[in-house]
Amino acid sequence: MKSQEITKRWVDFFVSKGHTAVPSASLVSSDPSLLFTVAGMVPFIPYLTAREEPPFKRATSVQKCIRTGDIEEVGKTARHGTFFQMCGNFSFGDYFKEDAIKFAFELLTKSIDDGGYGLDVERLWVTVYEEDDEAQELWLKNTGIPAERIQRMGKADNYWSTGQPGPAGPCSEIYYDRGPAYGAEGGPIADENRYVEIWNLVFMQYQIDNVRSKVDFDIVGELPKKNIDTGLGMERLAMILQGVENMYETDQVRPVIDKAAALSGKEYTSAESADDPHHTDDVRMRVVGDHIRSALMLISDGVSPSNEGRGYVLRRLIRRAVRAMRLLGVEEACLPQLLPASRDAMKGVYPMVETDFDRISRIAYAEERAFLRTIASGTARLEEAVVLSKAAGKPLSGEDAFALHDTYGFPIDLTLEMAEEAGLKVDEAEFRSLMLEQRQRAQADAKSKKGGHADVSAFQELLAEGATVFTGYTELEGEARVRGIVSSGKRVAHASTGDEIELVLDETPFYAEAGGQSADKGLITGDGFVVEVLDVQRPVKGLSVHKAIVREGEIASDALVRAAVDRERRHAAEQAHTGTHIVHAALHQILGPEATQRGSFNKAGYLRFDFAWGEGLSPATKSEIEEVSNIAIRNNFRVDTKVMGLAEAKALGAMALFGENYGSEVRVVEIDGAWSRELCGGTHVANTSLIGSLSLLGEQSVGSGNRRVEAFVGLDAFRHLAAERALVTELTEMLKVPSGQLADRISSTLAKLKATEKELDRLRKEQLTAAAANLVATAQDAAGVRVVAHDAGQVGGADDLRGLAMDLRNRLGSDASTVAVAGVSSDRPVIIVATNEAAREAGVKAGALVRVAAGILGGGGGGKDDVAQGGGTDPSKIAPALAAVVDAIAKR
Repeated sequence: MKSQEITKRWVDFFVSKGHTAVPSASLVSSDPSLLFTVAGMVPFIPYLTAREEPPFKRATSVQKCIRTGDIEEVGKTARHGTFFQMCGNFSFGDYFKEDAIKFAFELLTKSIDDGGYGLDVERLWVTVYEEDDEAQELWLKNTGIPAERIQRMGKADNYWSTGQPGPAGPCSEIYYDRGPAYGAEGGPIADENRYVEIWNLVFMQYQIDNVRSKVDFDIVGELPKKNIDTGLGMERLAMILQGVENMYETDQVRPVIDKAAALSGKEYTSAESADDPHHTDDVRMRVVGDHIRSALMLISDGVSPSNEGRGYVLRRLIRRAVRAMRLLGVEEACLPQLLPASRDAMKGVYPMVETDFDRISRIAYAEERAFLRTIASGTARLEEAVVLSKAAGKPLSGEDAFALHDTYGFPIDLTLEMAEEAGLKVDEAEFRSLMLEQRQRAQADAKSKKGGHADVSAFQELLAEGATVFTGYTELEGEARVRGIVSSGKRVAHASTGDEIELVLDETPFYAEAGGQSADKGLITGDGFVVEVLDVQRPVKGLSVHKAIVREGEIASDALVRAAVDRERRHAAEQAHTGTHIVHAALHQILGPEATQRGSFNKAGYLRFDFAWGEGLSPATKSEIEEVSNIAIRNNFRVDTKVMGLAEAKALGAMALFGENYGSEVRVVEIDGAWSRELCGGTHVANTSLIGSLSLLGEQSVGSGNRRVEAFVGLDAFRHLAAERALVTELTEMLKVPSGQLADRISSTLAKLKATEKELDRLRKEQLTAAAANLVATAQDAAGVRVVAHDAGQVGGADDLRGLAMDLRNRLGSDASTVAVAGVSSDRPVIIVATNEAAREAGVKAGALVRVAAGILGGGGGGKDDVAQGGGTDPSKIAPALAAVVDAIAKR
């Protein structure tokens, strides 16, 4: 049974049981504490935790998921994969344990002809939480599974919670027995390789508190509404139904493995034992199959390679796949063959991977090309480190290995392999320590970001008393009541002068940061107090929290206040936000519909807009974007906002930011009707002429396949243009020409300057050449090799030194000779080493020597055996660097 049929049967079955079919959410999670959607229940967390009222009592989905926590295990087991699809059914205060068990058993065991999966009931095993007698009784009552195939497990395996105070409950897991060939008898407790978990039923029925660990917490009562959250691993079921050895050999992954085998000339044998001679290559091909699919799906959902966050995960996946192909013997670019194979395997379930393949492939292929360049440059840096380590008689330091990994993206396994080939060990302990430090810094940074993993219990308590009413679409000042004051995560009754607080009002005109628009600032005043609002956030949906400082007096809960937004700042932010929509529409008009939004940020007077595009924009294109935008501003287009159903908005062609989750009702912002129509919850000017003007600052890359434009609007745009005008005026006065002739005058001045520099360069080279005859006489003997080691002082660049080195080498004749000349260019030391044929036959290699010198100079270098170049950061070390070259020749 193909994967597409498995997912179709899932949805059809649960729809027949009264469930609403919910499309898969993006892999890019809307939860600020998660990079990705890591489980099928993630999009339903607000309903399961009672933060939001669900729009349905029953739901079902097939959710795309990404997990990379155990990426090193990919390919080694039958179960570990980075991308997977989680089939789920959910009940929000509707059915509970009995129906969840009955539904699961029916779908798994019902015959294929009747729409089920046709699994043999004799192969099914079940685990329940050790104290959940009810679940065991329901399994015995409603299924044909006997008591001896129902096993009890503790909290570590069969109890679910978020790890924080809130809802929790026992689990019941369904396993499939693959047979004695896969391991020992005795059920899941005995062997989870033979007995594969395929479905987990979570019975969310308790409220927990005082959470000390995953298995240590207090159950403080039952939930008023009990929920069901289940997840079936589609790939694991496909493995069983398709009769293959592991998830990598299912119909959505195996075609990529076959292509990898064809490209490498290796045979894929399904080896899972490390003792099998084919195991290493088979693992590499499974890594390729898994990672290529994951990269395809991530790019499809709007992720681009970068050095942080989601982009870093994608970059790592692509680079691990390319690395695995290199270890299989394929050194040229291989994604142009592998990615289409994955596309063809996935397009039946996810048609967008085919319709959007031009963009997806452009991003992926560019990343592979970049990594192949990285491998080339990293190899040169590694060779330098190996020479220095050998000279010092030490292993390659963990610091060097970390620098290769962190700076060049050079994989540690490649460093280990190449160091071993050179006869060196690597200080892996130091490397792992540095990696751990980096991870800890990243985790600390993530936790400090807004909304990530914060304790929001105080805000959930306030939300339970009612959501904040936002009045800022129509007014910037109004009366309100203080609903709560939070300090250091706890509710307090009052706050005094100097206190930093988080303030919740029953209604507010202050806009909370969202949709790329920065938050409002302003004042909240009342009887005897003044509070300055510095920021506004929504730590929980529906609640606006004013981050503020008490400037005067004392404010208390239930106080009546007047909330006043900084009007000038809000207007400037509205100018920027509407300007962002205009730039987006201009990009569509000029570049086409594929120039879709990838992110934005708007604050008073400034906008930043990221969009999908694979190459830089020409000056003419940038000018055209700026012109179209300013024409739209001049035309005084009306800006309208409408609230409507999501389906209606999409039918109208409203653009949505990919990866965002929208409710059933959305706000649509239109500029001149259909010219610009986007889903947007931000604030805007009423007419485009109120923006004043828009001045494009520049355009740049922000990762493969993505570009960024920045602009000033309104008064900030005027000030920017005025500053440029003042600069032009200053230059015209300085050069004594009208502004219309300024470009020609600057061009001719630069040409004259370049010609003068060229003449000076020629004279310097002549001086160096003239000195060469005298330098030959300074040659010293180093164990049978004539060596000239010379400090040339200030030079124009490496080419000057290279010319001198070649001239000296020729003058030294055919006897074994080596030249090492160094100098200072732009305050940095440069060294050139050249050897003749006789010196090379005597074991003297320029590349090795230049690395020795460059290490002393505080830099690096490389080259061939006959000529090599290096540099560094410390010109004062030129003399010892040259001496080290002579010493290395003598001791060779």
